[in-house]
Amino acid sequence: MGTSVQVTPLCGVYNENPLSYLVSIDGFNFLIDCGWNDHFDPSLLQPLSRVASKIDAVLLSHSDTMHLGALPYAMKQFGLSAPIYATEPVYRLGLLTMYDHYLSSKQVSEFDLFTLDDIDSAFQNVTRLTYSQNCHLSGKGEGIVIAPHVAGHLLGGTVWKITKDGEDVIYAVDFNHRKERHLNGTVLESFVRPAVLITDAYNALSNQPSRRQRDQEFVDAILNTLRGNGNVLLPVDTAGRVLELLLILEQYWEQNHLTYPIFFLTYISSSTVDYVKSFLEWMSDSIAKSFEHTRDNAFLLKHVTLLINKNELENAPEGPKIVLASMASLEVGFSHDIFVEWAADSRNLVLFTERGQFGTRARMLQSDPPPKAVKVTLSKRVPLVGEELAAYEEEQEQIKKEEALKATLVKEEETKAVIGTDIAKADPMIIDGHAQVDAVGVRGEAYRDVLIDGFVPPSASVAPMFPFCDNSSEWDDFGEVINPDDYVIKDEDMDMGSMPIVFQVGGDLDGKLDEGTASLMLDTTPSKVVSSELTVQVKCSLVYMDFEGRSDGRSIKSILAHVAPLKLVLVHGSAEATEHLKQHCLKHVCPHVYAPQIEETIDVTSDLCAYKVQLSEKLMSNVLFKKLGDYEIAWIDSEVEKTESGMLSSLPLSTTAPPHKSVLVGDLKMADFKQFLAGKGIQVEFAGGALRCGEYVTLRKVGDASQKGGAAAIQQIVIEGPLCEEYYKIREYLYSQFYSL
Repeated sequence: MGTSVQVTPLCGVYNENPLSYLVSIDGFNFLIDCGWNDHFDPSLLQPLSRVASKIDAVLLSHSDTMHLGALPYAMKQFGLSAPIYATEPVYRLGLLTMYDHYLSSKQVSEFDLFTLDDIDSAFQNVTRLTYSQNCHLSGKGEGIVIAPHVAGHLLGGTVWKITKDGEDVIYAVDFNHRKERHLNGTVLESFVRPAVLITDAYNALSNQPSRRQRDQEFVDAILNTLRGNGNVLLPVDTAGRVLELLLILEQYWEQNHLTYPIFFLTYISSSTVDYVKSFLEWMSDSIAKSFEHTRDNAFLLKHVTLLINKNELENAPEGPKIVLASMASLEVGFSHDIFVEWAADSRNLVLFTERGQFGTRARMLQSDPPPKAVKVTLSKRVPLVGEELAAYEEEQEQIKKEEALKATLVKEEETKAVIGTDIAKADPMIIDGHAQVDAVGVRGEAYRDVLIDGFVPPSASVAPMFPFCDNSSEWDDFGEVINPDDYVIKDEDMDMGSMPIVFQVGGDLDGKLDEGTASLMLDTTPSKVVSSELTVQVKCSLVYMDFEGRSDGRSIKSILAHVAPLKLVLVHGSAEATEHLKQHCLKHVCPHVYAPQIEETIDVTSDLCAYKVQLSEKLMSNVLFKKLGDYEIAWIDSEVEKTESGMLSSLPLSTTAPPHKSVLVGDLKMADFKQFLAGKGIQVEFAGGALRCGEYVTLRKVGDASQKGGAAAIQQIVIEGPLCEEYYKIREYLYSQFYSL
């Protein structure tokens, strides 16, 4: 029997809800993604609450709320305490994303699902990994190896590879094969025939224009609005796809010497860009090479102004402007407030760059464009004044008094219990557990009324004593012995001295926050939320352009056919998209395609049998290895026997091994071989799908490169021509392109 694999969706199947899936591998339970939506609806997390205590490890694939938004709540309310694994950008930007969502929600409601401390506590458990880094689990997960790989959707976005006994389980949702300005494409195509592939059907029905065409339409729509004296609002995420938009605008403004102001407005915009500047090694090759050669950081934004407060935007000079503001859903945040102010002006443009989450205002506007009237709730937090402030302060003072009184009573009860126990132990007049009532007993009762504050009496004392701290320092001939390490300035402390102001908020922020954001987080001014209902006449233009950074339907189908998994599990996508992709994959990818419902457990255990075989020293001493790229390979002929301990062991053959046919290892591209032969002075050209070499010799590939049903691609190179000097010469050149074994 192969490695046991079960998949149970907890959220995000046959719909576009947040992503959360339970994957069990030989009894070890992975929670892969822990998403929530911008409504923070607790009912979506009910399936997670039922399995949270059984989870052994959490894997996070992307830094947005759809993939990790429920993490603080789950750890606080459900007792989720498993170790968490993510890449460094997912950890850092995910933390900032949750800060921004909390602050945005707190400004317009009495948000109490989680706090900043809960966010910090959740992210303290994250183990950060680099791309392609193998992490070997221990304990219950012994033998399991996890490794993150490039997804291409968000900075640090991950395709997870989980390996056990040579079988791979690949989790690849929201991947992008296209290379973008700040990200490389996914490496999903480098995996061939994994045992299980879990992927999404979100974009299975969509088609995308070329990147050049899309980018040109994007800037044209913006410039037409600005030149018409209108403003442009881009509702964006906190630290995800907005990075690509910032680079597009920055580069276009620089190349065309434009002066229209661009503002990036979130509660943590400055901190986001500061972190992103240090993540160049996670970005595209072009950005890394540019920095390596010119020391030019792509995110040193010259044309974009970073704002953390809407008042700063209101103080900006009058005139056309572009504002990228969170949240993309238009439910809360600065984008909501700006939309309410700008929607009634027909000169303005609201440009959506991603599909709104289901049930949000952004999705409603995209599906039913204006002109129309929209009812909105405008809320803001204001300081308490007058009688309300006095009543609040009186209430808080009363609470403090009650807590202090409760603490005093508890301390007195504990002290009396300790004193009573100590007297009972120390009094010689107590015989067989019965006290003799005498002066000593009366004295003990009298001492019990002595006020004790700040210390507990020693157990051997008859009555309360003043505390005494014995300084047991070591001394030598020169005086007290000191520890030099106590006086060493740590490296991180030295770094802090040369950095901007750093605030520690809610525990372990472990990073930079600008002064304005930190002061907002630390603000304890008594306040309340004031709300008002109003109807907005939406007359502005609304445009949707796909900058989601996901592969489209045609590309998804091509990639899945290339990967050719043995078993395929489809999640996250509308019912129509899921069924469409399922039927396509059944015909063209593999015969085992699953699309489970919420809390439906499917068994995708491999049909292959895996065995562990020990290679004996006697066998290995006679093996001849040959170099194959970065590896060494060899033929092994052996007999397998079971040892006394039950382990299978391979031993040398007792008879002479049969000869092996020569094997050529490698993958030859005919275009590359054409250039190679041309470099050797041989006239070569493509004709009729074959490579014509010299005057007499022809090379052609035969066989199906991607066979139906996910079967391994079998292709052969056929060399045709008369047996002459030219034939043998070209054949020798052909053999040189392979490794011979």
